[in-house]
Order: sequence, then structure tokens, then C-alpha cells
Amino acid sequence: MNAAVLHTINQPPRFEQFPEPVAEENEVIVHVLAAALKPIDKQMASGSHYAAYSKLPVVCGMDGVGSLDDGTRVFFGGPRPPYGSMAERTVVSRSRCFPIPDNVNDDIAAAVVNPGLSAWGALVWRAQLAPGETVLILGATGVTGKLAIQTAKLLGAGRVIAVGRNEQVLNTLHDLGADTTIHLGKPDQDLTEAFVREAGDSGFDVIIDYLWGPTTEALLAAVVRRDLKPASSRVRLVEVGESAGPTISLAAAVLRSSRLEIFGAGSGNAAASPEIWIEAVRQLMSNVACGALRIDTERVPLDEVENAWQREQQGRRAVIIP
Repeated sequence: MNAAVLHTINQPPRFEQFPEPVAEENEVIVHVLAAALKPIDKQMASGSHYAAYSKLPVVCGMDGVGSLDDGTRVFFGGPRPPYGSMAERTVVSRSRCFPIPDNVNDDIAAAVVNPGLSAWGALVWRAQLAPGETVLILGATGVTGKLAIQTAKLLGAGRVIAVGRNEQVLNTLHDLGADTTIHLGKPDQDLTEAFVREAGDSGFDVIIDYLWGPTTEALLAAVVRRDLKPASSRVRLVEVGESAGPTISLAAAVLRSSRLEIFGAGSGNAAASPEIWIEAVRQLMSNVACGALRIDTERVPLDEVENAWQREQQGRRAVIIP
């Protein structure tokens, strides 16, 4: 079968033949219809992710949309290595297949689940966002950031501040629910001052951070207090990504002068109950089907995966089509 095969860490996969998968007990063969090319797919292949591939060759792709032998259309996740989703067929546990509404097409379903659940998990599971709270999103011009804006509003956020570098995309975020935007093309001191202005007297309740690195340091400089008064409310910072850098320098005064709490959102602290995620996927698909959540996609034939791998996506998700 045709597949996107990774032979060398930190190199793009190649379009070539790979052995057919064979299902074992409690597994199913999935005939792949669409597979999104996500940042985590690139991180896994580059060796930069904590769960990077340890054995090669391997077919890239962690999830996708496909049909089972009986014709049922499903979203699937976690193919059994060395099989992945960027292939004509793959093999997955039956329990990791979720039905898709008829009015959500293959491209959208494949593209929306990973970032949609990431946004939902960060806001609901980790930050425990309450209605009326103020949310700041670092990296709001990316695919997941744009979904986080929409999700925060659906959850009742009182105010959403979107922060990003791509000015063209930034200018469209009001249509998705952003109340205010901050452009990242500023010196660190100016950026800190912009954060201070937007925080006002009430501050930020929830910060969803897809960037980390220097941008987060500029934000934390705005969080630190300059008096000895008790802080009036919690600030929950949820670290989800690291597209601006893998580390930060954190001054002790930030923690001592504020009620800042830092959480991570990833596989290690995700909800353990399958029922929670089944219901989350159901709600996500329902919101997509009724137009409450939107995502931009670009169809890419499987034989062009190597070129797509090396391109930057500007606020849209590439979807590999076998």
C-alpha cells in the first residue's frame, strides 16, 4: 500500500510502499479517507517530542478519518506502530474509533478533533474555566488557538484576548469571538506593557499558552505585582505548546506576588476515563455540524506529503488524502 514512511529522524517522510496491516484481537483495519498533518506529527518525526518515534521505519500520522470493512465512517486515533494514519490503510484498536455525523465531511472531521479536543481539554479539564472569566490565548493565530477562541466563547468566557504574530490572521479573529487582539511584533518591554493594559485591574483568569519561550516571559513580567497586597484572584496558566521555545526563565517574584498557577495540558495529564473523551468528541462534532466551531483546511494528496511537511500552514490545517 502507499504510505508516508519515515526512515530518518528529523527528515520528512517519503511517499512509498509499506506492508499491509493485519488486524489482531480487538483491532480493526481502517481504510483511510483523510489524515491531518499536525504540529505533533512533525515533532514526533523530528525527535523533539517526549514521545518521539523510537523504532524506524514507521508510517507517520496519529489519527484520521476512515471507513471500516462494514462501511462505517469513523474518526480513529492511535494506530498500532509501525502503522500510522498517513497511508491507504492502518490498524487501530476498535475502542479508538468514533462515529462521525453525516453532515461533517472527511477533511473537517480529520482536522478538527486533535486541536478541538486540545482546546477543550486545556480550558475545561485543566483550567476549569468558569462563565464570565477572562481568557488570554498566546498563539491564537494557529489552528488550535483559533479553536480555543471559539471554545472559550462557547463555554461562556466573558472576555477573550487573542495574541499572535500573523497580523493577517490576527485581523480575522474578532469574527471567531476574540474581543481584543495583541500583535507579537513588538519589543519585549512594549509587549509586557500591552499585557498590563489588557489585564487592567481585574487581570487574567485563564491563560492558554501555545508558545512558551520569550513571549511567555514577557507575559509573566506583566503578572508580577509591585506591592505587598494580596492578589484578589487566581491566574491559571495552561502550557500546551512550545512553538516559540522549549524553556522559560521564571522569576521567583512572579509566584510570590501573584496567585499564578501553572499547569500542563498533554497526554500525561489527560482525563483517564474513555467516557469523558467519547462525550467530548460527540460534543465537538455536534458543534462543528451546527457551525459553532470552524476550522480552515487544505487538501493535500498523499504523494505530495514530503512537500507539505516542509511548508508553513498559516492558520489552516493540511489534510493528507490517500
